[in-house]
Amino acid sequence: MTEQDIANRIEDLETKLTFQEDTIQKLNDVIVTCQARVDEHDSMIRMIMEQVRTADRIVKPEDEPPPPHY
Repeated sequence: MTEQDIANRIEDLETKLTFQEDTIQKLNDVIVTCQARVDEHDSMIRMIMEQVRTADRIVKPEDEPPPPHY
């Protein structure tokens, strides 16, 4: 292998490494965004569950008075 071949190979490896680092950063950004959404949805679910737990009364359809047209 000549010095030029070695230099070309090193340049190719550096190019691939740069591309991989960029790809990893983009994937990490997507993961961070998804985790933020999961955390937000988890918070909403907890809030809704608490509202259901603390509701004074959950009305069943059969307990509802009939509508005026009956």
